[in-house]
Formats: sequence, C-alpha cells, structure tokens
Amino acid sequence: MHITTSSLLTTLFTLASAHAQVQPRAFPNAPDGYTPKGSDCPSNRPFIRSASSLSTNETSWLRTRRSNTIGPMRDLLGRLNIAGFDAESYFSSHLGNMSALPNIAIAASGGGYRACLNGGGAMQAFDSREENSTAVGHLGGLLQSSTYFAGLSGGGWLVGSFYVNNFTTISGLLSANTSSVWEFENSIFEGPATSKLQIFDSAHYFDNIYNDVGDKHDAGYNTSVTDYWGRALSYQLVNASDGGPEYTWSSIQLQDSFSNADSPMPILVADGRAPGEKIIAGNTTVYEFNPFEFGSWDPTTFGFAPLEYIGSNFSNGALAEGEDCVRGFDNVGYVMGTSSSLFNQFLLQSNSTSIPQFAQSFITKVLSAVSSTDNDIAQYQPNPFYGYHNRTSRVAQSRVLSLVDGGEDLQNIPLHPLIQPNRHVDVIFAVDSSADTDTYWPNGTALVATYQRSIDSSSNLANGTSFPSIPDQNTFVNLGLNTRPTFFGCNSANTSTITPLVVYLPNYPYTYHSNVSTFDPTYNTSERNSIVLNGYNVATMANGSANASWPTCVGCAILSRSLERTGTAVPDVCNQCFQQFCWDGTLNSTLPAGGSAGYQPPYRVGPVVGASGGKKSAAGRAGVPAVAWMLALMAAISCI
Repeated sequence: MHITTSSLLTTLFTLASAHAQVQPRAFPNAPDGYTPKGSDCPSNRPFIRSASSLSTNETSWLRTRRSNTIGPMRDLLGRLNIAGFDAESYFSSHLGNMSALPNIAIAASGGGYRACLNGGGAMQAFDSREENSTAVGHLGGLLQSSTYFAGLSGGGWLVGSFYVNNFTTISGLLSANTSSVWEFENSIFEGPATSKLQIFDSAHYFDNIYNDVGDKHDAGYNTSVTDYWGRALSYQLVNASDGGPEYTWSSIQLQDSFSNADSPMPILVADGRAPGEKIIAGNTTVYEFNPFEFGSWDPTTFGFAPLEYIGSNFSNGALAEGEDCVRGFDNVGYVMGTSSSLFNQFLLQSNSTSIPQFAQSFITKVLSAVSSTDNDIAQYQPNPFYGYHNRTSRVAQSRVLSLVDGGEDLQNIPLHPLIQPNRHVDVIFAVDSSADTDTYWPNGTALVATYQRSIDSSSNLANGTSFPSIPDQNTFVNLGLNTRPTFFGCNSANTSTITPLVVYLPNYPYTYHSNVSTFDPTYNTSERNSIVLNGYNVATMANGSANASWPTCVGCAILSRSLERTGTAVPDVCNQCFQQFCWDGTLNSTLPAGGSAGYQPPYRVGPVVGASGGKKSAAGRAGVPAVAWMLALMAAISCI
C-alpha cells in the first residue's frame, strides 16, 4: 500500500504560519552570557537536599499539574471508543481524590537526530494542538494529559526543543516560517547559513563558540568538549540569536506554560562517571535535570542541588557564608550536551586515517586536557555533591563531577526518573529510537538494561523502584516485540510493589526507513519530515489503519492502574487489548535468523510517494570529514 504526499505529508507539515510559529523562548536570565557568574545569595541560602522525597517546588507544581491533566485526559479517553467505559462519569466520581486518576509519563530515547525526529513524530501525534491530531484514530491530547516528559541524548534534544522554545509544537519547529530551529540541512559542523558564502558563516559560527567557551574557561571554570558540543547544539535547537548563550535550563520554570502547570515536567538524564572509571556499567549513578533541581535518586549520591545555583561552591551539602551564589552554569546547550555527549563519539567512531592531517593538531589540542578515558565527559566543577553522603557517594571526595551521555549504561530510554516511587507514575509511553541492531533498529536493549538494574541486589541501586519483567533481546526480535507496540507489566500482581505499565513504542518502518546512523549530522527537509512522519505512524499505528483497535488499547493502558486502585471492573474491550498487546511471558532466546546484521524489517504500510526513500538508512555515513573541517576551522580561530 502506498500513501501519497498530498494525503499525509502535506497534511502534517504544510500548516498555516500563525498556527506553526515557534513561541517566545525560555528566559535569557544568565548574568553574563555563557559564563557563570557569582552574586549575592537570596535570604534563604541554597543547599543540597536529601532525595528521600520530592522537592517542595515539584510537590507544589504537581498539585496544579495533576488537576490540569484531567480535562485533556477525559477528552482523550472519551474519543478512544472504550466500550463499557464512561469517561465523564469516571472522572466526575474521582475528582475528590486526584491520586485515584491516571498519572502518565512519556520517555524519549537517545539516538542522535534519528531519536530527535522519530520522537518528534510521536509527540506530534500526542499533541492536541497539532492539526488533525484529535481526529478518529489519532492520539492528540496524550501529551497534555501527561505529568512528566523525559528524554536523554537525542531524545533530550527533542525535550529541550519543546521547552526552551516555550513548549512549542513540532509543526512550529518544522515550519519554514520560523527562524533557525530544526534546520538540519547544514551540519552542526558547518553552522547556520547566514550569507552567501558558507566558509565565512562557519568561521563566524566557530569564532562565537570558541569565544564563549574561552570566556567560561578564563573565568576559572573547567571546560571540556561538551562545552563546544552544547554551544553548537544550541544553534539548531534554540530559537535565539547565536544559539542563546544566556538561556538556562532552570529558566523553564519561569515560563507561563510551565509555571501555570500547563505542560508536563521536562527531565533530562545523564550518567555519572566515578574517578578512574573507564566503562560505564549498569550500576553507575544516574542523574537528572529538571527545571528545579539537579541530582540523583540513587542511594549513592541520593541528593539534589537547586539547578539555578549549580555552579556554586557547595561543600558538605551547604554553601558557606561568604560564598557567592553562582548562576548561569546550567546553560541549556550545556545541559542538553551533557545528556548527549556525542561530540567525541564522532571522533571515536573514526580512525586517524579518516581525518586529514591538517586537523590532527587541533584534535590533539582539544583532547590533551583530558585522558583518553575522559574524552566524552561534561565537567561540573565545583562538584555540588562534594562532601555530601561521604559513606555512600562515589564522588563525595572529588572536586569535579564528571557526567556522560545518559545512554552509556545501555539505559537508552530515560525510565529511571519515571519509576521513582515518590512520583507515582502509572503508565510510561516509551518511544525507542535506539540503534541496537547492526541495521540501526531497536531490539529492546534499553528495557532489558533498566530491568536488570532493578533486580540487581548486589548494588542495591533499585532503592525501592520496581520495573516490569522484560525478556532478552533475542526474544524481542523472534517474537516481533520490536516491530509493534507492546505492553509490559500488565499484571501488577506479578511484582511485590506496584510498577508502572510500560507501553513500548519501537521505531519501525511504517512509511520510511528511519534507521539512519546516529552519527549522520545532516538531513534535508524531505528526509527530516519523512522521519517525523514515520514516528507519527509508529505512535498511532498509522492512525489505527495498521491495527484498528490500537487507539482504544492506548486508552486501556492509560486506565489500567487507575481501574485497579478504584476497584472498577475492567471493560471487556480492555481485556481484549491486553490479550493482544501485553507480553505474555513467552521466551524464544535462540539467535534470530541472520543475526543482528540480517535484521531488515519490511514496510508496514508503504513508502510515502515523493519521499527520498531512506537513502541514508542502515549504513549512514559518519560525517567524519565535516568533523575534521570543524576542527580545522576551530584550530585556525584559536590562533587568531
């Protein structure tokens, strides 16, 4: 079956300019551009708090947010054709007890631009502000019904694009009428085209980045390649001149869309790397950034710092009298870059013969400041958790906190913040754009990693969290669990504590082979839009055309834990959904035919007529020549 461009692509992406404009951004509230700067502290001096509960800020925000999800959720469930369920009556009966009603979260995996765009398609499907998203078979309103929205690496770019641009829409990010966001035809290693001669545009671009990072270094702060990476990302993701060097992640809390609790809470994830550690193991400490705080729920660090003041010189959980309160360290690009420290992965994917000789000197210069095992880090110095929880913390005696890409521990879907018992999440829609197979499709590795961590009694990192049972990767492929949506944790009685139900949404070729390389840095408009459209179809099962029961079953997944809490009978149609989409515990761990390299899934619907057909898929180019060009330009600039 073929789909014409006019019937789908045009409908989704050719929107009225007023409807699709990127909204005003987060606040440019850093005191000195990209450079952190100290000033007098507020009367209530910031401190490091224990992770034994939610912060007072999050608790207060949640009271409003949970209330604000009721209307959109009631409308969504009322549209999803759940026979035997009256959404209006159910919500009216339980408005006096908000904890009885569903608590939804969304998680967007890592995977570079592939993850950003594929996840973007899912968010377009879930957003009731998007054109046609609330039609029959569509899932618009799920985003508005959610309490949390977590991302890491490329999925973090998606989350950041939404919130740094004032909770805009995907159509707004894609619109040709906006200024500079999500324009990926020019590689991040070239910079935006602002004149007719790209070499001069690139020189200006790298000059700005080099100067911004240099100013931070000159102010006494350690810098790493993540500083360069984060500043470069900002030019593509932040709708502001020069990539918005003065915009901070903590300023999201000042936006009306967030302060009024009209949008879910954005969370980014990064992994800690203990001093001397070379390989990121499954028992590494996982850190999160939300608009209020930065820290970890793990029993190692088990604490949170106020994000706005993360650059301050905390010691033993306190900020001594006389110490300034430093603001501006949480630059939005640096936070997104920390969660996606892919810059050096481009270099690590290459070898010396791949990079022209003229760039070798600058590569050596950039990496000489860190050891060969530290070339993908983000450095947080001073370490806000210095002297904090000395008995359990792996970094309590280190002046520097080193963080790396949130997927390096194989938990490439940011589930960790969403399974914390204090957040009481009922259902997680997990969008997986991972490149687990040799052909860059997911095979459930991220879910396996989170499950294995949750049952690892030797490390005690589970710390009260619970996660559904997950089969091995071979079973995912052999049973086709990575080719369609699958529910995990349908029967909560199988665990000793209540676990969220996980709705697994793996990337799959519905209308486009979106299995592009994580290290491919450029996408023309057709490629970009086709990946987004395919992501939309993955989330909606092609608006229900691939499975007519899917929209109804999404509603049943949302309701499942709530129906249990309220003692409400499960509608027959939901029982049918669970039979169809729940993993039933069957295992087939034999090696799939053809192995990882032979995994070539066929189209589920068919290619969009007029799209480019996935020419970059599977063996996407790594973009090393562009990296070398960038390094050479930066080397030249550094000598000016």
